[in-house]
Amino acid sequence: MLRKVTQLAAVAVRCSVFTFFAACALAQTAENALLKRDETQLNFSNTDGVLAGETPAAAPARAAAGKPQASSRERGQVGLGIRVSTLGPGAEVATSLAPKLNLRGGFNFFSYNRGFDKDGVAYKGQLHLRSGELHLDWYPFAHGFHLSPGLLVYNGNGATANASVPANGTFTLGGTDYLSDPKNPITGKGKLDFVKVAPTFLFGFGNLVPRSRHFSVNFDLGVVFQGSARTTLNLSGNACHPDGTNCVNAATDPTVQSRVQSEQGKVNNTLSPFKYYPVVSLGFGYKF
Repeated sequence: MLRKVTQLAAVAVRCSVFTFFAACALAQTAENALLKRDETQLNFSNTDGVLAGETPAAAPARAAAGKPQASSRERGQVGLGIRVSTLGPGAEVATSLAPKLNLRGGFNFFSYNRGFDKDGVAYKGQLHLRSGELHLDWYPFAHGFHLSPGLLVYNGNGATANASVPANGTFTLGGTDYLSDPKNPITGKGKLDFVKVAPTFLFGFGNLVPRSRHFSVNFDLGVVFQGSARTTLNLSGNACHPDGTNCVNAATDPTVQSRVQSEQGKVNNTLSPFKYYPVVSLGFGYKF
């Protein structure tokens, strides 16, 4: 599973970079063609820009009236949407800044509870997918395809867990076996998180602020560059030799704490592919 996630993230990054440079080149070609067309339309038979049968005083008014007004009307329009993604279900809002540029923000929220046992330690865990996004959507061809650099302005993705080992239960830390003291059993808390602000890059199809209709379908692919996982495990209670002797405080004993550090390192290494978290999103929107 982790190998598949890693491969998906790598493909997303390569596709994003390739598409970005290809789109920029095509956009420049299209822009040059539009400029040549506009210059051709402005070449009147009269060098002063006065059309046949038109008075000189009317030319400036006609030129002003001929300037595109749609761009100003498009600015400030707002669209709202809902979506489901690998960051969790959420909602988003966008506003148009220019004919080919939108500012889009949203949030995602999802929680999942699950209990599991590992190396003799019982965990009651909760997965959190909580994040806030901000993206600049650029439409290089004035259609649905967009490139969207952005940020997770809040990255609350991670997990928490309560840990316990029953009295006289055996458990393993860093390859070493221990016994949970019957007089003071082992308990603890675990936490997994990532950096709170992370850059993102998305590309896809759809426009939350479409120019000629109200409803829209939006699809995004991309990646969150959130760095390595950060795992902490805090234990309390007494850990004893498997025969029940030599009990020590798990929170302060240097040997036990070194084993805890080893366990944290294992978890971080297992989650290393998620430093490039893949994003797949499908949403539906409405422009007001």
